[in-house]
Amino acid sequence: MKPNVAAAKEALSHLEIEKSDSAIKSKSRDFFWYSPVLKARLDHVSADFVVSPKTEAEVIEVLKVCYAHDVPVTTRGAGTGNYGQAMPLEGGCVMHLHKMDRVKEIHPGRVICEPGVLLKDLDAQCIAHSGQELRMFSSTWATATIGGFIAGGSGGVGSVTWGSLRDLGNIIRLRVVTMEAEPRILEFRGEELARVSHAYGTNGIITELEMPLAPAYDWVDLFVAFDDFTPAMHFAEDVANQDGILVKLATVFEAPIAHDYFQRVKPHVEPGTNVVALMVAPHAMDGFLTFTARVKEARIIYRSDADTWERNPGKIFEYGWNHTTLRALKVDPSITYLQVRYGFPHHRALVERIRAEFSPEVLQHLEAIRDNGKVHFAGLSLVKFTTEERLDEIIRIHEEAGALIFNPHRYTLEEGGRQTVDDRQLRFKKEADPKGLLNPGKMIAWDDPDWDYSRMYAYPKLQAAE
Repeated sequence: MKPNVAAAKEALSHLEIEKSDSAIKSKSRDFFWYSPVLKARLDHVSADFVVSPKTEAEVIEVLKVCYAHDVPVTTRGAGTGNYGQAMPLEGGCVMHLHKMDRVKEIHPGRVICEPGVLLKDLDAQCIAHSGQELRMFSSTWATATIGGFIAGGSGGVGSVTWGSLRDLGNIIRLRVVTMEAEPRILEFRGEELARVSHAYGTNGIITELEMPLAPAYDWVDLFVAFDDFTPAMHFAEDVANQDGILVKLATVFEAPIAHDYFQRVKPHVEPGTNVVALMVAPHAMDGFLTFTARVKEARIIYRSDADTWERNPGKIFEYGWNHTTLRALKVDPSITYLQVRYGFPHHRALVERIRAEFSPEVLQHLEAIRDNGKVHFAGLSLVKFTTEERLDEIIRIHEEAGALIFNPHRYTLEEGGRQTVDDRQLRFKKEADPKGLLNPGKMIAWDDPDWDYSRMYAYPKLQAAE
């Protein structure tokens, strides 16, 4: 251990510090292994030590001590991110916020909490207190933290109604601590939220959140089967566009995803069955059933309020978003994925074009989402991985066709997004993290402002493999 790291660890030894080498290794990892590209590059990465602060004051102490000793700090929630967001590329300290899990206040339409509370626990407390729930959450609801969702996510279950996390109104307030000689506590609202939301903890540590809530429902989970893909895709979008039918999820799985990868669904479908998964509010079921009866191709094969399968399928959202990839990986380790945006108004035609080009090498998994009031599709396509070169070619063809790729095979903010610098986040990093110690290696604009994105960025200080 480098002398400065050892000194920082010793200075923080009165806090909760992980002592087990295996635990340090496991708490230095997220779900980066979804990507064979990232697995090949990051599998060896580990922190030098892990500290779990219990209060904002302890967060400040960790940042102050590590700043004084020039020790990098990578913040971690539950480690359910898929792009290496929580991987300490340079070693140093992993600050694990799972002990900061208090729900402080619940009011009509909003909740105030600490970053380490699990999404499922936050929902449970809001429902018990006031019959309200989170507007949106990741498919890793049972294991992910709210702070990790804000710092690393962009949307999820609920985006079909509420859009993306960065849309105005989907985050109310964030309380953030800087990493300076004397860390400051800042509160952000409105335009300032974009400084730190979806910034991977590269420019400040979120210690408190105020999030909007919506009425909670005992959502009805459904699987609807189709013999052909196109009617399934149209059905999901058309349901999402029904103004009087409240849905929280509308997901399309191209055949044979449901048959090959969803073990509890397999007995109820054929290899050629395309499936739409939905969450519908109970009071909207009459409208939903009426709408579905008009679609001759649609067959409801499961509804949680009426059907009993021999093996209960569980929560329907745990088949969607990136749980689809996880379920496929458990069956076929060669599967990976892409994140695609099929933008309105040409989204249907674009999906069909990509599908004609690549299926079955690339299978369509679509999530209906709302953007500026318009429903279109986010794709979390399943890809049969062969080589990095072929994966890059598939991405290039998508982009040339007009499909926007958010590349999950890159660990930097820019490469995983629109390949452009977010000046708001860069400016705030210069102000809040002058030594560049927060989650180093994830913001190219900080390390190399002239990077041209013609090849994958390789962080020069990436921890060497032993």
